[in-house]
Amino acid sequence: MESKVISTKGKELRTVELSEAVFGLPINEDVVWYAINNELANARVGTACTKDRGEVHGTNKRPYGQKGTGHARHGDTKSNLYVGGGISFGPKPRDFSYMMPRKAKRLALKTILSLKAQDGTLTVIEDFTVESGKTKDLIAALASFVDAKKPERTVLVLKDDDPMLKRAARNIPWLSYLSYNRLRAHDLFYGRKVLVLESAAKQLNEFYAE
Repeated sequence: MESKVISTKGKELRTVELSEAVFGLPINEDVVWYAINNELANARVGTACTKDRGEVHGTNKRPYGQKGTGHARHGDTKSNLYVGGGISFGPKPRDFSYMMPRKAKRLALKTILSLKAQDGTLTVIEDFTVESGKTKDLIAALASFVDAKKPERTVLVLKDDDPMLKRAARNIPWLSYLSYNRLRAHDLFYGRKVLVLESAAKQLNEFYAE
């Protein structure tokens, strides 16, 4: 399949070939859901921690006698029934991350790229860089694709680690930047617009064509 290459001025320059094996796959919703949840789980810190009745500070003395008070029987005030007592079945530090099969992960990314290409939200743009590393220069370069006054969540796929372009992009809250070989399913799927540099599109054809 072919896609038009758009300049930073919004003009059509030429066409580029997009591999059917990467951008023309049927939509597999299950594997996309699996990949996004895997990324969210791996990003969880898992540091929530509560104390049970054996860990809270307090005395072991009985609050009152066993009989004759009209109260329920209590051994100490560290019970979860008392204010300041322990927490029953509260969270403890844990690792939420898990491994996802490599082939399934690649299939999910190709499925999302295919989805974006088919619904028209993926645009191939000419290669450019921001030599100054300034945010305002990058916003000006993307003005033909995104209205900075009413921006939409946008993903920019790069051909390599361009330090100056990344420096300019990291201050833009509505823009995410990804290298072609380190894509994230969550960012791609929820991006309203996906802008792919021309060289990155060619790299995607080769990298995910297996």
